[in-house]
Formats: sequence, C-alpha cells, structure tokens
Amino acid sequence: MLLNETPLFEPSLLQELDWSSNTVPFSPPISPSSPGEGLVLRPLCTADFNRGFFKVLSQLTTTGDVTPEQFTKKFEHMKKTGDYYVVVVEDTHLGQIVATATLITENKFIHSCAKRGRVEEVVVSDVCRGKQLGKLLVSALTLLSKKLNCYKITLECSANNVTFYQKFGYTASQETYMQCRFSN
Repeated sequence: MLLNETPLFEPSLLQELDWSSNTVPFSPPISPSSPGEGLVLRPLCTADFNRGFFKVLSQLTTTGDVTPEQFTKKFEHMKKTGDYYVVVVEDTHLGQIVATATLITENKFIHSCAKRGRVEEVVVSDVCRGKQLGKLLVSALTLLSKKLNCYKITLECSANNVTFYQKFGYTASQETYMQCRFSN
C-alpha cells in the first residue's frame, strides 16, 4: 500500500484564504501560512497515516483499528468527491500530526443550488493545546467555507464548547439536533 504526500485537496485553497477577514484575535499572531515554530497547516495526505493522524483523532472519539488499506480507500473516495477538506497541523520537528479538523461541503437544491459547510472532528493533541491551533483550524475552515461559496456553515458541539465557537460568529440555531445511531 503506497502512502504518499498527495494532498486531499488543492493546498492553494488554504494559502489563498483572505486572512484579513478573520475576526478572531490571535496572540501571538498566527495564520494558516505561519501557524507557529515548526508547524505547518496543510491538507491531509495518506502519508499522515504514519504520522499519528489516528492518534490525534482518538483524543476526540473512537477511531477503531483502521488499516493503511482502509485509510487509503476512504481517502481516495473523499478526494474523488471533492467535498471533503481535512486539514492537519504537522509538527515538522516531530514528524507528527498534532491537530486536525474537517470541513464537509454538502450540495443542496435549496438556496439556488447552493452548498452548506459542516465542521467536524476538531481536535488538538493534548501535547499542543494552548498554542491557538483549535482557533486556527476553525478560523481557516470558516474562511474556506466562505471561499467555497457555502451559504452557511454549521457544527455540533458540547455545551461547554459553545463559548469557544461563538468567538467565530457561530450562534445556536432553533433547530434540534437529533440522531439515530446504528451499531456496527
């Protein structure tokens, strides 16, 4: 199984974000092009399987025992659809993924066949918390959804994270989040 550096989506999408329209303050200042000493913000690639991508995700939720073959197959599917934007922060000194978040775009018939964005799986490794990486990821994905012409962006979060997301302009909606889980 060949794990390589091919990005999930075009890296220029992150490089071309209009960071001047970001409304969240960073102290010290960081940005997608300059996330911190030895850190790089970029699209996910299959080589990240061996850089601790699942180790970081497992700090958020159950990931299961995923093989490189399963990972590559899901990656290729996501890349082919063009609707998945999984970003990672790599610590280049350690050669490890230390944070990740996902933007999924949903094509709609409503709002003149517009797109809706959804933020998922925002997690920063416990060894890197406090470096503003969560803020960086959410700011970048929020701006990316705007760049991709989404008419809105949503996310689900626990009650104790509401204040964090309000900093980015997210507000509680009147809709009730409901779910039906299936055991696998």
